[in-house]
Amino acid sequence: METFYDVVTGNQLILVDFFATWCQPCKMMHPILKQVKDVLGDRIRIIKIDVDTHSVLSQKYQIQSVPTLMLFRNGEVLWRTSGVMQKAELLSTIDPFLR
Repeated sequence: METFYDVVTGNQLILVDFFATWCQPCKMMHPILKQVKDVLGDRIRIIKIDVDTHSVLSQKYQIQSVPTLMLFRNGEVLWRTSGVMQKAELLSTIDPFLR
């Protein structure tokens, strides 16, 4: 079984959504992330991490608010933000990291 570290240490660009099931803004991000995946396809992998069930990861990455989005490649954090982002803004933020 693939672990979080297996995924984020690979060469592929990974967008991690740290979320909570009780969080309304997190629920708003779900369809936006789906739209981003539909646009980018295999160029990015999106994974969701529930902060309540993965508290060790939440502490390691100092997740203070949800949703928190982070981009990883080769184990390195390339970018991070908290709060809801609209599709166009998220795509324009991700674009430079796709090259």
